Amino acid sequence: MVVPTSPARSPQDLDEVITGGIGDSPPRPDGTLKVRGEFAYSSDLWARDMLWGATLRSPHPYARIVSIDIGPALAHPGVYAVLTHEDVPGENVYGLKVADTPALAEDVVRYEGEPIALVAADHPETARRALRAIVVDYEVFEPITDPERAAHDDTLPHLHPGGNVVRHQPITRGDPNARADVVVSDVYTVGMQDQAFLGPESGLAVPDEDGGVDLFLATQWLHVDQRQTARALGLPLEKVRFTMSGVGGAFGGREDLSMQIHCCMLALRTGRPVKMVYNREESFFGHVHRHPAKMYYEHGATRDGRLVYVKARMYFDGGAYASKTPVVVGNATSLGVGPYEVPNVAIEAWGLYTNNPPCGAMRGLGAVQPAFAYESQMDRLADALGMDPVRLRRINAVAEGSTTHTGQVLDYPAPVAELLERLERLPLPPEHRAGPVDVRELPGGGSNTTHGEGVVRGVGYGVIIKNISYAEGADDYSTARVRLEVVGGAPIAMVHTAAAEVGQGLVTVQQQIARSELGVERVNIHPNDTDVGDAGSSSASRQTYLTGGAVRDACRAVRETLFARVARRFGEDPADLSLSGGKVVSATAGVLADLVDVLGDDAIEETREYHHRPTWAMDPVSGQSPRVHVQHAFSAHRAVVDVDTELGLVKVVRLDCAQDVGRAVNPDAVVGQIHGGSAQGLGLAVMEEIRVRDGRVRNPSFTDYLIPTIVDMPPMTVDVIERADPHAPYGVRGVGEPPTISATPAIVNAIRDATGLNLTHIPVGPEHICRIEP
Repeated sequence: MVVPTSPARSPQDLDEVITGGIGDSPPRPDGTLKVRGEFAYSSDLWARDMLWGATLRSPHPYARIVSIDIGPALAHPGVYAVLTHEDVPGENVYGLKVADTPALAEDVVRYEGEPIALVAADHPETARRALRAIVVDYEVFEPITDPERAAHDDTLPHLHPGGNVVRHQPITRGDPNARADVVVSDVYTVGMQDQAFLGPESGLAVPDEDGGVDLFLATQWLHVDQRQTARALGLPLEKVRFTMSGVGGAFGGREDLSMQIHCCMLALRTGRPVKMVYNREESFFGHVHRHPAKMYYEHGATRDGRLVYVKARMYFDGGAYASKTPVVVGNATSLGVGPYEVPNVAIEAWGLYTNNPPCGAMRGLGAVQPAFAYESQMDRLADALGMDPVRLRRINAVAEGSTTHTGQVLDYPAPVAELLERLERLPLPPEHRAGPVDVRELPGGGSNTTHGEGVVRGVGYGVIIKNISYAEGADDYSTARVRLEVVGGAPIAMVHTAAAEVGQGLVTVQQQIARSELGVERVNIHPNDTDVGDAGSSSASRQTYLTGGAVRDACRAVRETLFARVARRFGEDPADLSLSGGKVVSATAGVLADLVDVLGDDAIEETREYHHRPTWAMDPVSGQSPRVHVQHAFSAHRAVVDVDTELGLVKVVRLDCAQDVGRAVNPDAVVGQIHGGSAQGLGLAVMEEIRVRDGRVRNPSFTDYLIPTIVDMPPMTVDVIERADPHAPYGVRGVGEPPTISATPAIVNAIRDATGLNLTHIPVGPEHICRIEP
């Protein structure tokens, strides 16, 4: 279905009763509060007798801590605690994949902004003044900032005991020495991108009489935060209880810990509730970013456009600590040739430690960087062949039954060629007419920099492959508890999971599934906390698949228990029963009973885990595996851009998308996710980059780190294709990340088409278009 931008709801619709099951588009239950500015985010938390926490951070990328004097800070009026690594009650280490990150630096700081000490005070300004009173003496070292050198130069200092390589992964398939008629090669670089969520890191820790602590916070994965925090606090899991508060965006940046351990340490030390809220500058230092990358690519093809081989070497800068670097390397190599059939592949990638800011999960992790490279290469190859770039992509596209370069057979729909064909059929926007032009439609917009002089137009395509859910042998699952009961004289379902609602609309999807499976309209979502089984992270576009599967299975278990009860009462076969409109219906006898009558005061509650099909790790030498990823998603964009070649300014005129979503559980939400992902892809293409020099961040603010606004987003037509995955609950396929990935190369290819320039770095800035030397 082709879906234009959805119209806004009218004010009279805001108070309507929310209904609708799978395939409908009910409004978000949190939507009205958010647009009215009334939604409670974690930064809005408050408690009686609350103290404020603050963090002292390293000003150096690489240095030895000679001494720390906290005396002047402790003497400051209004200060209740000053803590260093010596005060960490348990193990002073955490990490998502590798436990290598200290909660508070001990002897060495490895990046600018690393936490060193904590303060709790009766006012946030008092806490900040106390931080300035802490005296730290450093022996400063020369930072390691070149990841490619870190991969191969053994003379460099080892930032961690195992060396500077976090992971090295090669993949070989076919003939590594294959030759081709036409060869193109280049070196591509990707800058460091920030998740740029609008709600900064924040939380409120409340000490408990049992010696434990309750933390109310914004995160992406409650249980992994709980496990890492409990380890640092030296407490059993049951004494470290986490509850989700309102999350103002995430995009991977909340997968790693930020203030969790620190806030709990201060609350336990002072015996008072402690609140921590980062300001925007601290947020840039307090969470991980997208990995910068340097990638050497070579493509070879026959004269009729058939790919013969792809060779690539990729270097990913993980910064000071590992975070998700091993996963980024795995995704980059296993997805590194794109959605194409290639008989001969030789790829290897390194993830490295440096003294640059730590990098970890960000939307599309590990797939974004190679997609820019391989899609740039496909345009370069098409130009060398004198072939239409869309035709080149179509004749090499994977399809259901194809085998990837890791040896995995795609046993589900893979409509890559169809996505491209659908985009080609969409009408292009009209060229600028002669005569007066609205400058808001030109590069530079309202700044009135041009009236069309030196402006050229280009069209570009990008199509990508992205893994869904965790991979390489991870036991990826989610847990759901569903309770069906009578409240206020009506049947109601309560769904309880630990799955993080980070803005993606998961709360709506869970309600839709429960309504469809249980035949009731009233569905409440229990606050997310660690009092229910793990749901994994809200990342890898996995929650509708995994938590949706868990909610479905728990609902079906409730239904089976209910039907067994009804069957005993009415002498019916449970197989003949169904639920509809709050009534139990028999295929033979019609309506048997109202749910209120059947349930009475006896609620039914069931808990289920949903695990997806097994995956296996790639061979460490060949990279082969029967199933690296449980599912792949496919997305394509066509971008139309206007470029002012004199000033180097770009205006994205149109950004159309075709994407296979498997099954659209909530069609309006699907389109919204595609819009949002496309905006982030646009940001990486032409504006978003954390500038790091000698290990120091030069632009830690939204004044100097630019993100797209509504003015920058062009009109979009979204063509949603539903090709159900037979192995997934309801046939769903992850939606949020793929458009982020395909938008970027489409825009860059359009700029290349307009200017004829060989663009090898993203984001593309005026200096690249005007060839200004740095």
